[in-house]
Amino acid sequence: MKKNDTTFWIQNIIPSLSLFTSLGTLLCCALPALLVTLGMGGTLAALIGVFPYITFISDYKEYIFIISGILIFFGFFSQWSTKSFSCPSDPVKAKLCSKLRSFSWIILYISLTLFLVGFFFSFIAIHIFFE
Repeated sequence: MKKNDTTFWIQNIIPSLSLFTSLGTLLCCALPALLVTLGMGGTLAALIGVFPYITFISDYKEYIFIISGILIFFGFFSQWSTKSFSCPSDPVKAKLCSKLRSFSWIILYISLTLFLVGFFFSFIAIHIFFE
């Protein structure tokens, strides 16, 4: 694998994977808890009727959160470790490179926010609101 291919994976694919896993944690675990907390049990029942796999995925929420957390950590680590990589000397490619780097940081921060919201509603809000 060439250096450019590795840089592409580090700067684009890993942050995108962390975003998708964070969305998974939000949908499987945080959304049902949020709906019940807000008193929308009927909405949750309708949601489970349409997407019955949500309850199956919720059984494994610890694993989903661990995998998502690892991907987010690896995404931040890889972005931090590649910040000293130089962009190409071609002005068009350099501009695209800098845009992709900033876009990757945005994706990572969105992923982290979704992960933290999901973590709160899946593991902390239960003890605050239902005990």
